Amino acid sequence: MVVGVSKGFEKRLQLVGVGYRAMLEGNELVLNLGFSHPVKMPIPEGIKVKVEDNTRITVSRYDKCSIGEFAANVRKWRPPEPYKGKGVKYADEIVRRKEDKAGKKK
Repeated sequence: MVVGVSKGFEKRLQLVGVGYRAMLEGNELVLNLGFSHPVKMPIPEGIKVKVEDNTRITVSRYDKCSIGEFAANVRKWRPPEPYKGKGVKYADEIVRRKEDKAGKKK
């Protein structure tokens, strides 16, 4: 708690994928994640959200629990998939990749 008040906590999210973008519109985080419509998420009061390079989101506040909850809700829309690694992932997260199909054997 002392660290939260003095320095604050932050979570970094990264959007991986062609056309995956994030932007701030007023008090909403707008995500383009490959759906037919943009995903609009209202930002809870007290949480600071910064968007850098349209693909990196930084969520910060003194309360670690509320940051984690908001970041998890953003990630829930498109968790990273194991074949191409596309989706919303934490910046320090390592996505374990799987091998694609080998194709027909002759």
